[in-house]
Amino acid sequence: MNIQEKSRYHEVHARSLRDPQGFWGEAALDIDWIEPAKKIFDPGMGLYGRWFTGAVVNTCYNALDRHVAGGRAEQVALIHDSPLSGSVTKFTYAQLLHEVKTLAAIMQDFGVVKGDRVILYMPMVPEAVVAMLACARIGAVHSVVFGGFAAKELATRIEDAKPKLIFSASCGLEPGRIVQYEPLLDEAIRLSSVKPEACVILQRPRQSCELTAGRDHDWAELRSKAVAAKKSADCVPVLATDPLYILYTSGTTGKPKGVVRDNGGHLVALKWSMFNLYGVKPGEVWWCGSDIGWVVGHSYIIYAPLFHGATSIMYEGKPIGTPDAGAFWRVISEHKAVAFFTAPTAFRAIKKEDPEGRCIRQYDLSKFRTLFLAGERADPPTVEWAEQQLKVPVIDHWWQTETGWCIAGNPIGLGMLPVKHGSPTVPMPGYQVDVVDEAAKPLPAGSMGSIVIKLPLPPACLPTLWEQDARCREAYFNEFPGYYKTSDAGYKDEDGYVYVMGRTDDIINVAGHRLSTGGMEEILASHPDVAECAVLGIKDAIKGEVPCGFLVLKAGVTRNSAEVEKDVVALVREKLGPVAAFKLAITVGRLPKTRSGKILRGTIKKIADGDPWTMPATIEDPKVLDEIGDALKERA
Repeated sequence: MNIQEKSRYHEVHARSLRDPQGFWGEAALDIDWIEPAKKIFDPGMGLYGRWFTGAVVNTCYNALDRHVAGGRAEQVALIHDSPLSGSVTKFTYAQLLHEVKTLAAIMQDFGVVKGDRVILYMPMVPEAVVAMLACARIGAVHSVVFGGFAAKELATRIEDAKPKLIFSASCGLEPGRIVQYEPLLDEAIRLSSVKPEACVILQRPRQSCELTAGRDHDWAELRSKAVAAKKSADCVPVLATDPLYILYTSGTTGKPKGVVRDNGGHLVALKWSMFNLYGVKPGEVWWCGSDIGWVVGHSYIIYAPLFHGATSIMYEGKPIGTPDAGAFWRVISEHKAVAFFTAPTAFRAIKKEDPEGRCIRQYDLSKFRTLFLAGERADPPTVEWAEQQLKVPVIDHWWQTETGWCIAGNPIGLGMLPVKHGSPTVPMPGYQVDVVDEAAKPLPAGSMGSIVIKLPLPPACLPTLWEQDARCREAYFNEFPGYYKTSDAGYKDEDGYVYVMGRTDDIINVAGHRLSTGGMEEILASHPDVAECAVLGIKDAIKGEVPCGFLVLKAGVTRNSAEVEKDVVALVREKLGPVAAFKLAITVGRLPKTRSGKILRGTIKKIADGDPWTMPATIEDPKVLDEIGDALKERA
């Protein structure tokens, strides 16, 4: 019997499309409702229908209270592991609930009520988790903005969300530097016409800050007084269709796009995913190595593992440099994590520093079962390296801020399907994924086109954008009627496996030939000396566009970079043929990335084309763009 014959995936997925109300109604039995839904799905509500209409629920209750009442009070809920501050802190479900009840009461003292918005501008600290859950407890709508985000970008989010309260901290920690938050927060509030009524500031031991009189309040002082007074807030009932949070998509310019997440559908889909997709059981230790500023951090550091009764690791560190390329294996070994979810870029960084995997063999990973990758395309050479080194399944999966959970993946809990390198496998229950042409006509297997999802979207996906229904229709639903536009390009094979080759604007047109830069990146990454790479189309007077590849070499490579560049040009010619017109490869020290690890291909392209560009708000290190510009000038 092969792997596929053991899997329940096909029957489960087919049922989810044939009988979505029955399927999700059954999944909803795993949630504690105050009042059940009047309708599992109401097609007449919202832009394309709404899930669990009429139901009343509380997200925080499902994350904490019910586990404390149900026997998990003394189980560890959250492990905060911070090599940057040199500390490991653990919270049981009972301890976390106490902290959340206390902070929720403090918020109520500030006049925060159901429906009010609260912005979090926080580092990766446990207090951020407490604040998010406290918002959920009293029905406030939280919006997390990546700690250390530029003041101008924070200001646009304050302007849009109109928060009554802001939670922040004195600083964030990065390898070798401290990022002061208070000056950025001050400037953002100055720039915004909307002013919060108050800010609650966590003073971190590494560096404190001056509080603004009349506006700022010391977090520890407020907590100490509230604990002494035994203040505590009960759960506030909300509708399943009420917003839980707003999350602004990264790289947004102008008026930001605030993706709305509701309470009910989010609870049902995320709880379902923890075992069925990730194969994690209640009580087991799970680690999502993201940041709370991104959707992955919302869904799988905080909400899903706590809904499920698992133990979640929150990590304040990097894959390398805190202190070395063994950082991830130390955390997995020390806390006995059974599964780990991170971005492919993290693995490329580790592979570059430790190509032989020596650090991996220094740790006991006997409890570790599965590695999950998402956030950008997982190139086959990186997946293969991880498989060889870790000797566990390496599962690529694909999803977006807008969906809140996986669109296509390999369902470990339903029975793992065969892995095909380069594919995040198959659509998850509730998702009908099609590949279509410009007229929204489905294309045959193997044909490159726009990847779309048939409406209605499953639970947890965005119902709309914050106070922008018309913009939501325009951005996601109008171009392909009856579908949600993912803005990703790719194809499906004969077995229904999805291949996401890049954003639709990553398909380049070389003298009339549509070519995928993702496919070229796969070829470059297969070279034994290449740690990571990026391919993009740059302007060409004759062909319209030609591909240009940027290479980062592995640590310890002694060959001349020009030789490697010559190799990869020949490799692309061999694999794709001369039609690809791939003649330019440039070796650089590093690639410019967002703080979530995505390569800033669009910005590199503008620099290469000589077009005007602005510094991306999400960039990790602005100096890298200067290095890219210098490398391009050398080749000009």
